[in-house]
Amino acid sequence: MSSLQRFFKDTIIYGIAAVLPRAINILLTKLHTATLESDKYADNTWYFVFAAYFIALLSFGMETAFFRFFSKEKVKGAIVSTSFITLLFSTIVFLTVLLAFNNYFAALLGFSNPTHLRILTFVTALDLLVVIPYAYLRVTNRPLKFTFFKIINILIYAFINLFFLWFVPYALKNNISLPRFITNSYHTTPKVIYIFIANLIASFITFLLLLPYIFKFKFDFDKKVFRKMMRYGLPIMVGSLAYVTNENLDKLLLGDMLGKEQMGIYAACYKLGVFMTLYIMAFRLGAEPFFFNHADKKNAKETYAKILTWFTIIGALFLLTVVVYINLFAGILLGKPEYYEALAIVPVILLANLFLGIYNNLSVWYKLTDNTKYGMYFSIFGAVLTIVFNIIFIPKIGFMASAWATLIAYGGMMFISYFYGKKYYKVPYNVGKVFLYILISVGLSFLSYYYFKENYVISTIFILLFIVFIAINEKNELKIIFHK
Repeated sequence: MSSLQRFFKDTIIYGIAAVLPRAINILLTKLHTATLESDKYADNTWYFVFAAYFIALLSFGMETAFFRFFSKEKVKGAIVSTSFITLLFSTIVFLTVLLAFNNYFAALLGFSNPTHLRILTFVTALDLLVVIPYAYLRVTNRPLKFTFFKIINILIYAFINLFFLWFVPYALKNNISLPRFITNSYHTTPKVIYIFIANLIASFITFLLLLPYIFKFKFDFDKKVFRKMMRYGLPIMVGSLAYVTNENLDKLLLGDMLGKEQMGIYAACYKLGVFMTLYIMAFRLGAEPFFFNHADKKNAKETYAKILTWFTIIGALFLLTVVVYINLFAGILLGKPEYYEALAIVPVILLANLFLGIYNNLSVWYKLTDNTKYGMYFSIFGAVLTIVFNIIFIPKIGFMASAWATLIAYGGMMFISYFYGKKYYKVPYNVGKVFLYILISVGLSFLSYYYFKENYVISTIFILLFIVFIAINEKNELKIIFHK
């Protein structure tokens, strides 16, 4: 099996780990929007925004550093134990500080209820403790086990959501007997709390399942390894914080400048753009360890170039497909018509996320040359664009400003990373082909959205034409990939 075939095989398995949990989460969006008012849905969004910030800050870029040094260093045990102990220490400090001053931080961070932050604190702690076990499974080529644990996590989360947000009200309405403590708490507890509790229970059970892998590690802290990993990882951490800003600041600013209702509507429609995010996540889970493990191969750069081309082809097809059937997806996932108001952001967000995926591919140059500071600079550049554009244009064009800001930020990061990468680690990317596929996808999407919306016959023909174009243009590569 060629390295490219192996990469696609592992990526498909990781794709299940990425897509199935997020797909279930997307399906839960309709349950959440049907159960919660838009302002309460904003509380849900607020919770998960800060969850992303906490993980980015407290993981210190250790996951990417782990991949880099595990493939590079001879003594693997020191990499595993040192990185885990580092995150264990940051977790203990985080728990101690936020639980001791919970009310203060809840008010400071804008949580409407201190209980939300208290639950989030425990969830973050549990999620931090499984970062290295999950990374270990990926770097040692165990995608099936990785996928198993991810699926268990989302099934538990989904079950608890369905139980409290669908079955309990159904049972009460139809006089089905329930334990008294459930009925009492249901009438007195805000519904959004059950989403957070589901998150906590799922994280706790996942932690228990991964506990055996944690005890496999030898608890030996190597200061030299720690310093090297932190030097490599800290710029990744800053870049991750900037990325979280790019992804989430728009929602926070919309809530502050236009109100929680508009924020909730925007956040719900933003989730339709998650189809591209799922694809990017599936790709990244397989690509990151592959890029590091494959770096010393003779044809590594040519392989990276082919991977980017195929990433773009499949991503462009995803973009066109979602735009063509956007109203169908909206009807399935959003529920209430009030959420359709922000539907126009979806094509823009899809293209923005495709640019982000290309940027993630291009990032191989600064990760392999240990120039992670550039990744930090690019992410900060994107974050500045996001902040400035949102602040200036939200008062003028509303939530569309946030969508365009995301596109401009990720597009800018993609371009500057490509041009800097040519200087430090030149990969023979087929730039003309990459942009040809993007332009065709965007052009067909534009026609479908503005001239043939809900004309599914014509729009489906667009998709088929694009697939035929890919098949003709890439027939030689397809023969190589599927050659047994």
